[in-house]
Amino acid sequence: MGGTAAHTSGDIFLSFATGNRALAGDGEIPLRMLSDLEISPFYDAVIESTEEAILNAMLAAETMTGRDGNTVYALEPELLVDVLRQF
Repeated sequence: MGGTAAHTSGDIFLSFATGNRALAGDGEIPLRMLSDLEISPFYDAVIESTEEAILNAMLAAETMTGRDGNTVYALEPELLVDVLRQF
């Protein structure tokens, strides 16, 4: 998980589709778009939803043993809460 970048930060990340379905037609097509400053809240929403999806996956994961007996332990929600309270 990470932080929020500004619209001019140069960071590259996957966010959301901005395609215009009307582009399949012929001729000129009117187009409306948001400025860089106005689109930043959409990027923030994508970042927050991605962070939540990552956290949900981490909390849903179970302890497992894989190749060569390597064990990865599940994240205990109570331990996570304890750590978050410290910061």
